[in-house]
This record gives sequence, C-alpha cells and structure tokens, in this order.
Amino acid sequence: MKLFSDKTMMALLLLVSTFGYVASCTHEDILLPAAAGGGVVITRGTHVHLPGTMTVGDTSQWKLDKAHCSVLWSTNYVGAAGLLTGRFNQFGIHDVTPAKMIYYPGTGQPLKDTSWAFYESDPSKTYINGYVQINTSNTGEPGRDTGCNIGTLGTIKIIPGQQNLSDSNLAKIKSTKVEFDPLSNDYFVTFDLTWKGKLATPLTKSIVGRMKYIPKAAVSTYSVFGLQLLFQLNCRDFGITSTSVSDKIDIQCNMNFNNK
Repeated sequence: MKLFSDKTMMALLLLVSTFGYVASCTHEDILLPAAAGGGVVITRGTHVHLPGTMTVGDTSQWKLDKAHCSVLWSTNYVGAAGLLTGRFNQFGIHDVTPAKMIYYPGTGQPLKDTSWAFYESDPSKTYINGYVQINTSNTGEPGRDTGCNIGTLGTIKIIPGQQNLSDSNLAKIKSTKVEFDPLSNDYFVTFDLTWKGKLATPLTKSIVGRMKYIPKAAVSTYSVFGLQLLFQLNCRDFGITSTSVSDKIDIQCNMNFNNK
C-alpha cells in the first residue's frame, strides 16, 4: 500500500510541475502547450511558398484551395459542459484595408488570396493576413445563424448576391511577427486581431497563436501544402455580452494550398 501511495505522490508532483511550466509560458494566448523537450526531433526544411499573381498553370505560384479550407470556432456553452461550435462560410487571405471594406457583388472570393508568404527556415519573412465575414457563421442551425447570432455578434443578415466586407461584418488578422517554436516544428505567430463586434468602432488586440506547417507533397500532376493556425480570443473585449457563450473563443484556421 505504501508503494502505491509513493507512486501516486510522484505522479501528482510531476503533474503539478508540468502545469507550472505551461502556465508560466509567455505565449499566454496559444491554445496548445509547447511540445515536451525530451526526445523531440526538430526537422525544418527550406521550402518557400509564395502566391505570386495566382496565375493558373504556373506551378511556382501557390493558390488557396478554399473548397478544402475551413475557419472553425468553438466555445463553452455557459452553464453546461458541452461546446457550441461552428464555422465561417466566407473567409480569405487578404489585407483588407479601409478602402476595401465595402460590399462586393457575387458569391466568389471578393479579393485575391495573396496576402501571405511562407518561408519554412526563415520565419522573419513569413506573414499572413486574413479575414472572415461574421454573418456567415454557420452552426448548422439556420434559426440561430440568421436569428440570435446576428444580434449577438453585432452584424446584419446576409444580403443575397453580395459579399459584406464592411467594418461591422469583418474580423481580420494581420501578422506582426512569426518565430520558431524552439520545442517543436511549429511556429508562434503574433498578430493584430481587429473586430468591431458590439463596440462603436473596431478594436485591435494583439494575440499570439500557434501555426503548424504541413509540408509540400506531390498529388497527381500538382503539389499541395497546408498551414493550420490556432488561437484564442476573449469575446468580452469586443462587447459580446451574451450569457450563452463563455469569454474565450477558440479559432482554428485550416488552410490548404495547391500550385495548379
């Protein structure tokens, strides 16, 4: 019995020590803890991926494969153990300047997905700028998506045949620094998140996320690669007061590219 107690105590001490290390990490906004140092083999190649002008048929120019991408969100349902989850149907990788924050006709991408660059071995040259259209949040429950969610998030319903990139319907990120995670093959991305929410004017907050690179691979006559960005935001900062959602919203951006 004493042997069991000693082992239990050692396990508890190890758990507490690990928690203390993670809690003390300076990258407070990162969803995933840094990888364990023992036995981790860090391998970084020299791949460079750039969008160019997204010319079809030019294999040196990488295109966002939006049909196979997603921007997902999740948060705790206040007062219950389950999660509220959803996705944004409309999003892109573009630096949306104030002059571009307007309505666009059509259902396709309103702006080219060219505001990014990835250098596997030189994160100082890597950057990414993106956006989502808030009113395209899709939980799978139409009554909620076109009802209470619209008011809760401070936007308006979708206007058929138009893409709404106005400031009241836009959340956008703009990276300010990308650096290696010294304990894994991932990267830390510091970026500005700008969103109006229920505020009178858009607010910008600096956030740190974790980005994973899924290396280039050949598929038939073309190649693909992927980037996955994970981060967390506090919706109360943006005036969201709904008691149906918790403070923290987890965001997962899954971006796949090809060079067709």
